[in-house]
Amino acid sequence: MKKRVDPFLFGVPVIDLHGENRYSTVMLLDSFIKENIILAKDKIVIVHGKGDGIIKRYVHDYLKRCKDVISFNVNNYNDGETIVYLNIRR
Repeated sequence: MKKRVDPFLFGVPVIDLHGENRYSTVMLLDSFIKENIILAKDKIVIVHGKGDGIIKRYVHDYLKRCKDVISFNVNNYNDGETIVYLNIRR
């Protein structure tokens, strides 16, 4: 099977949350989002994996409450990733 790669995500900052628990997930996500806002990156990718969907659920709950997030959606090419658009203009 050939792996499909989204060409529009080349050079986008990525955080991989495989193996993390729900507490460290929120802490890592918060710092990653703040760092990318400082760096003026308006798009980031969060790799949470497929699995049981526990980390994915915590990631999406956090993103819904985060005021710095404009929108987010699951990657069409890989449902173990979430693409997030950040509000870098304040």
